Formats: sequence, C-alpha cells, structure tokens
Amino acid sequence: MSASRLRLLAASCLGGLLISAGTPAAEPDDERFDCRTLAHLEVPTTAQQWFERSLWAGHCYQYNAHAVRIGLDGVRTLTLTHDVHDGIERGVASYLDGPPMVFERRGRIGRLGGSGEGGEAPPSPAGIAERASALYRLQLGGEERIANRRGLRLDISPLDSFRFGHRLWLDQATGLTLKQSLLDETGRPLETFQLTTLEQPRLHQGEIRLDRQREVPTDPWRLGWLPEGFIAQPADTRSARHGEGVIHRLYSDGLATLSLFVAPADDVELLAPGLHRLGVSHAAVRHRDLGGQPRQLVVMGELPPRVLLRVADSLVWGAP
Repeated sequence: MSASRLRLLAASCLGGLLISAGTPAAEPDDERFDCRTLAHLEVPTTAQQWFERSLWAGHCYQYNAHAVRIGLDGVRTLTLTHDVHDGIERGVASYLDGPPMVFERRGRIGRLGGSGEGGEAPPSPAGIAERASALYRLQLGGEERIANRRGLRLDISPLDSFRFGHRLWLDQATGLTLKQSLLDETGRPLETFQLTTLEQPRLHQGEIRLDRQREVPTDPWRLGWLPEGFIAQPADTRSARHGEGVIHRLYSDGLATLSLFVAPADDVELLAPGLHRLGVSHAAVRHRDLGGQPRQLVVMGELPPRVLLRVADSLVWGAP
C-alpha cells in the first residue's frame, strides 16, 4: 500500500472542499451574512444555540492563535490566522514542527446541501446545527479555563453507532472553539485540538458572502447505503492532484464528512485492497468490476472503519 498515495487523496479531500468555496465574481443576488449581528444577539441558553453560535463565530471573527494537536501520531504545534476581506474569509494553519505543512482555506460560507427538487440549501451554521440536533445528542457541560479564557463544554454524542462523537469547549465571550476532541465509539479521544493562545479576536465589521445555490453533481452510480443523515455535497472536487479519470465526491451529515474516489484501475496507482489507517482517518479500498471495466474505489473519512467498508461495498453502477 502506498502511504504517499493515500496522503495525496487526503489532500484532495481538503482541496475539493476549498475549491467548492471559491471566489467567483459577485452576483446581483449574492446572499450575505452581517457579522455585526452577533454582537447584539442574546447569550445562548441551549446546547443547539451554543453550537450554532460557535459555527457563525468561526466565520466572523478575525484572530491570530497558537494551538497544539494531540493525535495518534504524537503532538504537533501550529499557528492559526483567520481574517475576512471583501466578504471572503481566509484561514491559514501552519505547522511549526514535524514535516512542514500549510493549509489555507479561502472562500464563502458553504451550504450543507444542494438546490433542486424544491429543496433548500441553508447556510452551513443554520443547516449544520439543525441537522446535528437530529443525529446527535447535544448537551452542555461545565465551565473550564482554556487559553486564559472562560470556556463552556459542549458534548455532541451520536444517536447511532455509525459516526464518532465530539466534545467542544467554546469561548463564552465570542463563541469561538477553544478546544475540540474527536471521540471513538467508546468515548476515547482519538484527536484533541486546543488553542494555547488566542490573540485579540475581533468581530468582522461587515458582511460575509454565502456560496451560491449549487446542483449536486450527477454520477453513473448509486450508493446502496449511507448512514442516516449523510447527503451528497454540491462541491466542485476537481483537483490537479489526480487525473481526470478520478471522480471525487463528498457526503456529509454536517459534522462528519465522507470522501469517495472512483477511478478506472488503469488510470491510477493501485492500492492494496482492505482497510488502511491515515492518522485519525481510515481508507477503505476496493477493486471491483463496475460499468464494464475494473475500477478502484477508495472511501475515506473520520468514521468507524466498518462504515467506510460498508459504503464501498454498497456502490452499484447505474443511475439512481
């Protein structure tokens, strides 16, 4: 199995998300969110309200921070910056130790789902909070001091065994996430991400653009099974990191994301069939005859491994 190839696919997952939140020219019917409204909202009283506030805060606050990530591969430190310019937000994460890595996100506020069929594609914070309340149990915990700020714990526990849990500590002054842990099926932390310093967070005094309504791409296959609540994302996942023959699709329940890669076997480096670990993520690899030719399927995500394998085995060639 080629670990470098899997890392390339993992980077493509991120790249697809970034491309989908690109910066096309402003349109007459651009939807926008005025970040200044956050300063006048009442203090949240429920877990769902705190969760939605944290999501809006993550878009609207400008800041510099230092953080530490504790995972199965050890401890790494990094710097974070987030700002907004002309309605477009930009976030950069730079690792300070280990292999040099810099991730940049630049774009609009995305949408949870696609348009069409009479459906709506609400802004991510509103849509994610609403969907999360149906798929997870949201509960407020106690207070804790983190990065010299008052934090409030929020527990997000799945209502089934098909996804992982989350634990967040939110800044009571801004709603920003100070610390977050990804929990496995037994409640054990798989990865913890924590700010160590948060330098003068400033609420953006203006608006942020929302991504336009997009249609979900059509595909020559259908998935016979997905965990409840996962929906296809209206994301443009084209990437120069892999060839044109590779089709990459995203599915999300608002918190967890699943990436599916389908490619003719002759067009890609073949990976060993089975389950492979990549940090806190797993990749399920299958070689199957689909549509009259051998193809390689890779399903990746921060989900229980058996879920990824079941999704890969459920793919059926043919229009939905």
